[in-house]
Amino acid sequence: MGAMRYLLDTHTLLFAQADPARLSRRSKRIIEDRSTRLLVSAASAWEVATKHRLGRLPTAASLIARWSDQLKEMDAHELEITSAHALLAGSFAVDHRDPFDRLLAAQAVIENVTLLTDDPALRAFPVTTAW
Repeated sequence: MGAMRYLLDTHTLLFAQADPARLSRRSKRIIEDRSTRLLVSAASAWEVATKHRLGRLPTAASLIARWSDQLKEMDAHELEITSAHALLAGSFAVDHRDPFDRLLAAQAVIENVTLLTDDPALRAFPVTTAW
């Protein structure tokens, strides 16, 4: 059996980069365990850049400027968005309007990975979560 794989929710990535004290002990152990395969969605890059532009993440400029380097330092791998991800995200019969969450949930389902999140709204989707 291969290493456990986790898709980081955007807030989990932000906590790991800027405020690790906000991570749960379990999440911190998962992120620091080099045998774990960490995935970061391209949707998170889109979400961070969008929220920074709108003034909702004013401190994200350095993360945006050093995105690839930050992922390398975490030993995280970028998960690209495919049409299969997008089609499933748009098709979920779940009353959840956040397009970023919908896409992360679809990626977790299709890639068969655990979503590392403390967002209870994501439990409405057919995903496995950990925190």
